[in-house]
Amino acid sequence: MSSPVLAAAAARRALKRLARPAGDFDARRYFRGTVDLRFHNVGTAAMRMLARSIHAQYASGWTVNDAAACADALIVDAYLEAKAVGIELLARYRRDFSPRLLPMWKRWLANGHAANWATTDAICGCLIGPMLVAHGAVASEMRQWSHHRSLWVRRASAVSLIPSLRKGVALSLAYDVASALHADDEDLIQKAVGWMLREAGKADATRLERYLRRHGPAIPRTTVRYAIERFAPPRRRALLRATKDMT
Repeated sequence: MSSPVLAAAAARRALKRLARPAGDFDARRYFRGTVDLRFHNVGTAAMRMLARSIHAQYASGWTVNDAAACADALIVDAYLEAKAVGIELLARYRRDFSPRLLPMWKRWLANGHAANWATTDAICGCLIGPMLVAHGAVASEMRQWSHHRSLWVRRASAVSLIPSLRKGVALSLAYDVASALHADDEDLIQKAVGWMLREAGKADATRLERYLRRHGPAIPRTTVRYAIERFAPPRRRALLRATKDMT
C-alpha cells in the first residue's frame, strides 16, 4: 500500500499529465490569490475524478488520518488543482471527521496555503462546515477565528457556518461573527458575511431584517446587498433605505 505522501506525489504527476494551456484567461486575477498561485488549467470534473480514483485505490486500507496526511501534503503545493484534489479526497472521509482535525485546517488557512477564495471556500464547504454540523459545540471557535490576523481565517469564520445555517442552527453564533467582522475593510470578508447572513435569513427572515435595521449604518453596503438578495424587490429597496448611513 502506498503511503499518503507517495499518493500525493502520484496525484501531482497525474495533474501535470492533464495540464492544458491557459489561453487568455487570467486565473490569478479571478481567484484573487497570491502571486505564487499556479494552475494546471484542469477542469473541476477531472479533479474530482482524480480524487475519486485515489479514494477507490486506498479505500480498503486508509483511515481518515491517512487521507488527512495526503491532503496535508497536497495543500502546500503551489498549484490550485493539487490543493483541490487533497480537499476533495479528504471530504470523502467526512463521516469520520472529528474536532481534532480543526487545528490542521486552521493552519492551512493561517499559513497561506489556502490564500485564495476558491481554496478557502472549498475547505469551509467540504471540510470545516460538515465537521461543525456533526460537532456543533466546536462551532463556537468561529468567534475567535473572526478576530484572526489572517484574511483567510476570518473569511472561514463566516463561510464555515453556512452548512449549519442551512440546517437552521448556529444562528446566534452567525450574528456574533457578523458583528465582529462588520468593521473589516476587505471586500472578500464583506461578501462572505453577506453570504452568511443571507443563509441565516433563509432560516429566520424576520430576525435578519430586525438585525439589519438595528445595525444597518454600521454594516458595509456590500454586506447588506448580499444579505438581502432573497427578499422581494420592494423589501430590498426598503432595507437599503433603512440601513443607509444618514450622517
